Amino acid sequence: MVMSYDAMFTLTEVASLNDIQPTYRILKPWWDVFMDYLGIVMLMVAIFAGTMQLTKDQVVCLPVLDSWQDSSTTQRPPGTASGIGTGGNQVTLTAAPTSKDQPETVVPFPHSAAIRQPQPTGVKTNLDFQQYVFVNQMCYHVALPWYSKYFPYLALIHTIVLMVSSNFWFKYPKTSSKIEHFVSILGKCFESPWTTKALSETACEDSEENKQRLTGAPSLPKHFSTSSEEGSPNQSTPMLAKSSVKFSTEKPVIEVPSMTILDKKDGEQAKALFEKVRKFRAHVEDSDLIYKLYVAQTVIKTFKFILILCYTSTFVASIQFDHDCEPNIKHLTGYIKFKCTHNMAFMLKKLLISYIALICVYGLVCIHTLFWLFRRPLKEYSFEKVREESSFSDIPDVKNDFAFLLHMVDQYDQLYSKRFGVFLSEVSENKLREISLNHEWTFEKLRQHVTRNLQDKLELHLFMLSGVPDAVFELTDLEILKLELIPEARITAKISQMINLQELHFYHCPAKVEQTAFSFLRDHLRCLHVKFTDVAEIPTWVYLLKNLRELYLVGNLNSENNKMIGLESLRDLRHLKVLHLKSNLTKIPTNITDLAPHLVKLVVHNDGTKLLVLNSLKKMMNLSDLELHNCELERIPHAIFSLTNLQELDLKSNNIRTIEEVISFQHLKRLTCLKLWHNKIITIPQSISHVKNLESLYLSHNKLESLPAPLFNLLKLRYLDLSHNSIVVIPLEIGFLQNLQHFAITGNKVEVVPKQLFKCTKLRTLCLGHNCISSLPEKIGQLLQMTHLELKGNCLDRLPTQLGQCRLLRRNCLVVEDHLFDSLPSEVKESINQETNVPFANGI
Repeated sequence: MVMSYDAMFTLTEVASLNDIQPTYRILKPWWDVFMDYLGIVMLMVAIFAGTMQLTKDQVVCLPVLDSWQDSSTTQRPPGTASGIGTGGNQVTLTAAPTSKDQPETVVPFPHSAAIRQPQPTGVKTNLDFQQYVFVNQMCYHVALPWYSKYFPYLALIHTIVLMVSSNFWFKYPKTSSKIEHFVSILGKCFESPWTTKALSETACEDSEENKQRLTGAPSLPKHFSTSSEEGSPNQSTPMLAKSSVKFSTEKPVIEVPSMTILDKKDGEQAKALFEKVRKFRAHVEDSDLIYKLYVAQTVIKTFKFILILCYTSTFVASIQFDHDCEPNIKHLTGYIKFKCTHNMAFMLKKLLISYIALICVYGLVCIHTLFWLFRRPLKEYSFEKVREESSFSDIPDVKNDFAFLLHMVDQYDQLYSKRFGVFLSEVSENKLREISLNHEWTFEKLRQHVTRNLQDKLELHLFMLSGVPDAVFELTDLEILKLELIPEARITAKISQMINLQELHFYHCPAKVEQTAFSFLRDHLRCLHVKFTDVAEIPTWVYLLKNLRELYLVGNLNSENNKMIGLESLRDLRHLKVLHLKSNLTKIPTNITDLAPHLVKLVVHNDGTKLLVLNSLKKMMNLSDLELHNCELERIPHAIFSLTNLQELDLKSNNIRTIEEVISFQHLKRLTCLKLWHNKIITIPQSISHVKNLESLYLSHNKLESLPAPLFNLLKLRYLDLSHNSIVVIPLEIGFLQNLQHFAITGNKVEVVPKQLFKCTKLRTLCLGHNCISSLPEKIGQLLQMTHLELKGNCLDRLPTQLGQCRLLRRNCLVVEDHLFDSLPSEVKESINQETNVPFANGI
């Protein structure tokens, strides 16, 4: 059975052998590209010939009759045409062949009928249809030369081999990695703004030097800024014509509009490129494997061309239309010799001639490639022309594979090598290091960098620039501006256009503000983040923003430097509500008491430094939210008990072991949230019950082993987190917490869940994971408002079917092993798996 080509592969699949990465095309000279196209044409010829042969190729044979056979076994009616072929015998297949032993039968018709059956004409062969089919198949394999039958397959194989040979150096692992690295570096060097700047600068220098020689005028090609103005977006950095020449800043300023200014980021990228080029050169110049492999594949293609041409040309004459066939099957058919015709002979011969012509062209291109490879040493490359044009006289010549790759690139575009040579010059590297470029950020480019943060506010983050571009101030809808590692940031009067700006971030960025800009910020800025190494880096104008609502200071702000934040400084922050200090404080700065009348939230995040003195807190009478994180506190500070307006206290990540002072919280009538998580608390005192207004209590990640019964007298408690402790028993008194909505006791040693827990019918979240619970009470079905249930990591062998009564519980909020969920009845699983009724759920 013969399969068609369509069942095996498509033209696209075979042609993919010729594909390479688009970036590699710079290493393909015209002859490689031309041979690729020739390969595709030869592939199409081979596939077309194979398709025609598989679908239409056949041999038709007729027996050749001897003279004795003519007289004894055949009958020739009068009027028969003369024979066909060399023997002059008529060879004709009758429409209905008959057996040689069967006599002719004549059917009489009435004389009234004028129609008679015509007598068969031609030579009688005595072969039936099946015998003809058999003879055709035999003669196809016996009479036809092998090349007529296998030419399409050979052509296909040869073409595939040629395609693979053409691109093998791109696929071989030891060369492809070097080629990929080279192409990557070459592309970066070509596109680098430093390259354009260096080449254009040398051209300008030459023209300026010539002009000065003619006129004798010491005019400057560019303007220069003082060291204090380098970061200004309206200034550019000088580029010296000669390193020994010194310029005065008092000289006239001459603008060169065609010269663009590159930013510091481009400079860092250029330095990295210089380093990459040096390492790549050292690595590639050690060997000539790429050169040898390319020569080898070219030699193989040439040898393949000669081989194909030699044996193919000898078989052209063997493709004929008619053939004599003697298949030695006389005992089956009664005939010795057959005359056969091959219907595809003319088509195959024309296709073969076309294929030979293509191969000849292909071979000529291969010979040209070999001539190019050996007519001059390709393992050496000189930048002589680049040195003359760019005045970089120190560009070194390269050798081995590095040189060969550059020769290949020159066949594509010599501009690549010219730009690449800039990164081989030490003079160029030194000159580029001296150039400080301030890239001209356009409004469109800045707009592309504007993002929308999680609070759905428009935000722009500028990082490591030499200054603040003027186009920034044209982003009038911007709400948050972040400036990081900009040493000479200058806020100009144009900021007054940013009427929506409410938040500024300065990360290691001592910004300077013009008077008009300060007036605008003083009236409109609401939130300011300053990150610094030393407190002296905080701009002095920060302390004068009278309408500032939130101030975040991150950096070294220890007690020895507290005087740097003077008493007079914070006094002008009249509307400050939130003060966030992330530092290494040993005491609360005394000058924050100036904020006492209006400060609502104070956050101190230490880096592990022990906070010893908190007396200043006593004066913060209006404080409602206090966070003291990672301050190495061992007890609850007594100064906190003076904050009568305190509503939330967070003492996370300290070393608190006992909270006996909790009884003093009874004087804080407004305290509703107490966070003592991530500490080392061992027991909860009985006096906890005196904090009657407490609604949220965080005690996770401590060392609790038991829970006192008075804890559950806090009837207003809505949020209770006891996760990651060593609690064994949940007291029965938990049923008193009728307002409880969130209860978490994950990661403990609880074995039994008391039924009283399910009297807390307002529970929405219940976390019981990673305990030792072996069964779950059926009363869990009473928690009709529960939306989140965590049970994973216990010893449960089944789940109560009453879970189906929790109408708001869904599968994605049921954290449990899959096999336990699968054990539930199907109607319960369907109830839990169904989509949430969003309007109803939101209304609960």
